[in-house]
Amino acid sequence: MTTLTSLTSAELDTLAGDLQVSRRALDTLAASDVIDLHIDTFIPVRLWGYDIAQRHGPGWQGGRFFGHLDLPRMEQSGLTGAMWSITTNPLRSAAGRWRTLLRNATAFQAMVDATEGRLRTVRDLRGYRAARVDGAQGVMPAVQGGHALSGAPKDELDAWLAKGWLTRVTLVHLIDSVLGSTSSPLSLRPSGGLTDAGRELVYTLNRHRVFVDLAHINAQGFWDAVSIHDAEQPLIATHTGVTGVTPHWRNLDDKQVRAIADTGGVVGVIFAANFLGRRGGPRDVRCVLEHMQHVIDAGGEACAAIGSDYDGAIVPPGGMRDGLGYPRLVQGMLDQGWTPERIRRVLGANALEAFGRLRP
Repeated sequence: MTTLTSLTSAELDTLAGDLQVSRRALDTLAASDVIDLHIDTFIPVRLWGYDIAQRHGPGWQGGRFFGHLDLPRMEQSGLTGAMWSITTNPLRSAAGRWRTLLRNATAFQAMVDATEGRLRTVRDLRGYRAARVDGAQGVMPAVQGGHALSGAPKDELDAWLAKGWLTRVTLVHLIDSVLGSTSSPLSLRPSGGLTDAGRELVYTLNRHRVFVDLAHINAQGFWDAVSIHDAEQPLIATHTGVTGVTPHWRNLDDKQVRAIADTGGVVGVIFAANFLGRRGGPRDVRCVLEHMQHVIDAGGEACAAIGSDYDGAIVPPGGMRDGLGYPRLVQGMLDQGWTPERIRRVLGANALEAFGRLRP
């Protein structure tokens, strides 16, 4: 295992040169918690047996869509924790989705266990801190698309969630479901919001202190969820951009950002160029920083976070397609003149504060 903190000064200098970042950027990363609120690296593991323990290149597609992360690159780029998503085919039957999710959760945990301590599933902030002390990267399992839970018998779902293994549920994904309407153009009921089943899921997630993730949901569903969500628990949007920089169906407006901030939650900025870019604007790490800055302007410095969506079939901006985007992100922050405190917060402290409010 080779992490930033295990490298000698000379090795750090060499790595800085290879990545074309300053030594200060690497030192900042090494001294910080670096939390990514949304990675999809379990998708290639499931679909074609991608080995996360082996170092891979960006692949024949040049880092477009997949091939972004593996353990060596995560460790080299300073990542200390992430929410790993499990996505379930929405076209299965309700009961089939639930059975598939349980199988995938078992396979996911087996993948984590096979890393022999390099990854560790954590259920709360204390567990994350303990993993860090032991040199492990904290894994917070998540479900992308609450439709995966909709076919579960109530008692069975409650018993599963009560274990605390699941950290987050993104209520809807790219198509409408029994729970509510997506923000995607694929929606067949774009003016709809949360259904009764969607509201019941929010209540269930609150009861078990599982993050309710408002990425992907349409505006009506967003506000429906805000109105019924437990006000004592933080809301999050794990991987998104903001319309204040780039008007797009996938992005949140300032009022939505403030609503999340008001709960003590965070907004993770995605690394997808098509959601972030604007006409005449930058097409490299600076477009990510523009959105992060706008989240800070709209919701405050405690609201902004990282939610890359690496390995989620996205095309990252230039310079971020090899999975080593975190050091370059920090270099961009330094170039923008961000304070050390702001950098520390956006890299991971904000996300961990929200996690601590939910599950100390």
